[in-house]
Amino acid sequence: MPAPRNHLSLPAPAKLNLMLHILGRRPDGYHELQTLFQFLDHHDSLHFSLRSDSEIHLLDPMPGVAHDSNLIVRAARLLQQHCASTQGVDIRIDKRLPMGGGLGGGSSNAATTLVALNHLWQCGLSPEQLAALGLQLGADVPVFVHGQAAFAEGVGEKLTFVELDEPWFLVVRPDVAISTAKIFSDPCLTRDTPPCKVRSVLGQDGHNDCQPTVERHYPQVRQALELLGEYVPAKLTGTGSCIFGVFPNQAEADKVAARISGTLECFVARGCNRSSLQLELERQTRER
Repeated sequence: MPAPRNHLSLPAPAKLNLMLHILGRRPDGYHELQTLFQFLDHHDSLHFSLRSDSEIHLLDPMPGVAHDSNLIVRAARLLQQHCASTQGVDIRIDKRLPMGGGLGGGSSNAATTLVALNHLWQCGLSPEQLAALGLQLGADVPVFVHGQAAFAEGVGEKLTFVELDEPWFLVVRPDVAISTAKIFSDPCLTRDTPPCKVRSVLGQDGHNDCQPTVERHYPQVRQALELLGEYVPAKLTGTGSCIFGVFPNQAEADKVAARISGTLECFVARGCNRSSLQLELERQTRER
């Protein structure tokens, strides 16, 4: 049996909500959703080093986020508690995904932390067990743990894995921070979209019920949608602030990115049905 590892570096990939339908509001205040998740080959990178004590330290603080409130730290402590582990870890992050962009950065960081420490601490939890644990941290965490494109229902935790085309995306980030709570509490938010079957979603584009509300509150997003819309149909991911357009190849996406990069922050990425987290973990496992 290979010796236990002391260090591990893994990506925390971005996701897009290719569609987001809101079916209604539940008695507990959460919303019933249907959404389609696909990953991007664009990611944060997290680096984990075992400690000889039980301390958990995130060595790269994030602006405006207290150390103990960070989802990375909360994920590590949750797993430590669940598995009664006496091991600790130092964690560094190379941050590339914008905070509050609708790309799932915080949830992805939490999922990568759970997956990485499950290996480093030799907890032996299955992906299903890790996903159930991650749901305590956020509704998007399970899809990042599983690392497969999925049609999601409930609050986003009921997953049906799917195979999608893997086009190129141009992702644009307006310079605005969006409050998810503000969007979901807006009385004008559409909450009565009829439920659909996964087959019908795969056969059509769908829409994002949050987009009209976000546009109304945040004119910077509306302006960005109009700008990108001059070249390709533009959509909001999640509650934003990032928007995206679909391209058949990288060259076409790069061409439009060059035209708007002087006005708005943007990047080009490939859509992926399997996340870079799962692919990298498999690669490192094979090489051990």
